[in-house]
Amino acid sequence: MTRDELIAFCLQLPGARVDYKWGSNQVFSVAHNKMFAILDFLGDNLAFKVDDALFLGFTDRPGIRPAPYLARAHWISMNGSQPPMGDEELRDLLTRSHQLVVRRLPKKQQISLLLDLE
Repeated sequence: MTRDELIAFCLQLPGARVDYKWGSNQVFSVAHNKMFAILDFLGDNLAFKVDDALFLGFTDRPGIRPAPYLARAHWISMNGSQPPMGDEELRDLLTRSHQLVVRRLPKKQQISLLLDLE
């Protein structure tokens, strides 16, 4: 997945927006300020949230590491220009990250942002 495809994919998720923060970091968020992915995180990296129970399994995979400053919230980091996984898996994980963040919002805000992933 190219950088432009990654950006377009993140922005097509319900309620997603992008802002520049901390220099050149592109921060994808929902509900104005709830981050679900960061591009150019500490260089050419992509970082996003994963399920708590799967965090350690992902960080054991080559090319994936705990995201600095965000690992305690179960975020992983990888090379954004050459992710260590296929496009489909990356899209699934970014969608899941978005939904993990959405599910922590108040019920009233969740209504238009939840996807049927089951």
